[in-house]
This record gives sequence, C-alpha cells and structure tokens, in this order.
Amino acid sequence: MERLYIEGGIRLQGDVTVHGAKNSALPLLVATLLTGDTSRLTNCPPLSDVAATGSILRHLGCQVTQSADTVTVDSTTITRSDIPDRLMREMRSSILFLGAIVARCGEATLTYPGGCELGPRPIDLHLAALKRLGVQVEEDHGAIHCYVNGRLQGADITLAFPSVGATENVLLTACLAEGVTILRNAAREPEIRDLCTYLNGCGARIYEQAEGVLCIDGVSRLHGCVHEVLPDRIEAATFLAAAAVTGGAVTLHRCQPSHLAAVFPVLEEAGCSLAIGQDTVRLLAPPRLTGFGTVRTMPYPGFPTDSAAPLLAASCTARGTTVYVESIFENRYRYVDELARMGARIRVDGRVAVVDGVKSLQGASVTCTDLRGGAALVVAALGAAGRSDITALHHLDRGYAYLEQSLTGLGARILRENRD
Repeated sequence: MERLYIEGGIRLQGDVTVHGAKNSALPLLVATLLTGDTSRLTNCPPLSDVAATGSILRHLGCQVTQSADTVTVDSTTITRSDIPDRLMREMRSSILFLGAIVARCGEATLTYPGGCELGPRPIDLHLAALKRLGVQVEEDHGAIHCYVNGRLQGADITLAFPSVGATENVLLTACLAEGVTILRNAAREPEIRDLCTYLNGCGARIYEQAEGVLCIDGVSRLHGCVHEVLPDRIEAATFLAAAAVTGGAVTLHRCQPSHLAAVFPVLEEAGCSLAIGQDTVRLLAPPRLTGFGTVRTMPYPGFPTDSAAPLLAASCTARGTTVYVESIFENRYRYVDELARMGARIRVDGRVAVVDGVKSLQGASVTCTDLRGGAALVVAALGAAGRSDITALHHLDRGYAYLEQSLTGLGARILRENRD
C-alpha cells in the first residue's frame, strides 16, 4: 500500500507551476473521438483519470500515445461503440463518451459511470438533452443503449441546472448534428470554454449567444488539431490553501488568475495578501489565519465546490469560525471524520459544515475518502504539528500530477512510499 508521509509545521515558500486541468483534459480527450483524425493535446497532466480515458479510447479502436505532458489521439478508425462496465466505473466523466460515440457511430452502449461517491449525481439531464437531439435511449438494469434513426437534429434545449457534464455532452453531440442547437442555462466554467475552443479549432461552429446560452451550428465533419489544455484552477487553489495554512509565501506560475476570482476574497478574508499578475499569483500568509466567514459553493463564477475541501482544511487552525455551505453535491464532507483524527473541530449538518478553529492540528494516520477530500488531508497535514501518513492515494492520483514533487519544491517534507 502506498502512503504519503508528511512532516507538518514547515512554512512553504518559493515558486510552483500549475499543471493542466483535469476537468478540461478529460472532455477534450473524449472530443478527439469526433474528429476521425489525429489531435494532439499539450499541457495534459499525467493523471490516472487521463490514463483511464485513454484506455476507453483504445478499447473503441483509437491509437493513443502519451509523452510527458502531450497526448496524441488518432481516432481515424473506430472498431466498437460500446464501453464495458469495468472501464465505465473508473470515473464519473466516462458518461461524456455517450454523446461522442452516438455522434460518431450512430449508436452507443455503456453502463452507469463510477467516480467519487459524492451523493446522487443522476444523468437524467444528459439523457433528456440527448433525446431532444434525436437520440433514442433504452435503459436496462444499469445498461444504456442509445441510437439515432438517420442524423442527429439540432434542437432548443434548456437545462434545469447548469450541469457541467450535461453541457459538455450536448456540445459533443450537437456539433455534428444537422441544423442549429441552442443550449440555454449552460454551464459557464472555464473548462466549457476550453472544450468549445478545441471543437472550433477542429471545424465546429460554436459561439456564445449570451451568458449561459450557447449556439451550436452543426457541421458534417470535424478534423484534428493541436490544443493546449488550460491551467488547473483547482490545483492552483490547493497550492494557495497549502501556502496559507503554513503561513507561507508562494508564487504560482502558469495559471489564469481570472479563473480564481471567487477564491481570492476568501483568502483575503483570512488575512492573506495577494499579488495578481498576468499568469501568476503570489500569496503571503500571516502566521495564523483568521476565520473565513461563510463560504458557499456555487456554479461558476461562484466559489468552486472542488476548492472547498482544501480551503476547509486550511480554516481548521484559523482564529474563529468558518461556515461552509455546499450547494452542488449532497455528500461532500466524508473527509471530515479524517480531519477530526488530527484534532479538527467540525460540525456537519447536511450540506453545512461549521469549523471552529483550533490552535494546532496534530499529525495522524488518515485515509483519503475521495479526490478533493484527499487534497484536504494533505493541506491539513502540512499545517499540523508532527508527522502524518495518508493512505488510499489512488484518489489523489486521479486529479493531482506530481503533487509531492511540487510541494517538496516549496520546502515541504513529504515522501511517497510503497510498503507492500
């Protein structure tokens, strides 16, 4: 079993480079399926979720190669239109293949996706939107079979909630449909814009008609292109939380500060000073943070749900009380019991977590419960007194590339060890 050993209480300082975004790389890789050509994605992070997406592409008949931070996909030939259950269970975003395979092959068969257990995340929005585009859907004991009679047809679609995944599935399906699709109440996350940029680079015709309204003018075919994955705003927020909890002075490079606009006021409320550059952010933290007030997660441009866990961990040793309200997922606080092992004082009531800051956390043996919860444990361990060891690292590896190397470069004492 692999473990991270972290010696806490060390002030982080220095420079760190932000990697490409997991939440952008995955839909981009799925989108390469539509082109019937070769695409190259640069700044693509070497994550286990990226590898899982590559495995699905290979299963479908694509040629996939990865060298450093570049992934090349040749989707010229597709030999299948189904995905087995074992591959679907690897990650939640595997559901994006549904629209892409249907658009490319005219039919698709797969099962319900896996991923972190964050409470119910039904795919009803996805299926309802695809039906509007002419997709016939048959469900049978967890299996989903979709097919199209003729060609996909553009439609006017309004999402009941600005779901990122449903928005991406509509984009992937509608760009090869006949006619125009208007998607209302679409998600506005930067990763959505990144997907649109890639698809347009491949010959799609997608533009923003108004805030939250996307127009997709279908084309008969796409071609490959070279595209750079945008920086990971969630990784950036995690580095900022780690610097804040240790009273550090850290500069992030190769990031997009505008994507972190909702996180900055929370850090400033805690007493941190921020210097914002064109593609850099420098944070200088006080010796001890002040309570963050109330943090409410919201769809973009609100505070991102994926950034809440590492910030919550940082607030565990802040003076005063911080309140977190989770409005996206029902079961985001599974990692709180692990923080309690380190001495954190957190009360959870449904979607609300109240953190009463303590003077210091103590190192302990803890287990990652999910991806962002694992990041919270790393942040807490960096700020704790003594040594922590963290297990179930496969959760962290889904979304953080070279995490221990990045933190070691900032002065952290952190070691990954295999103790099988």
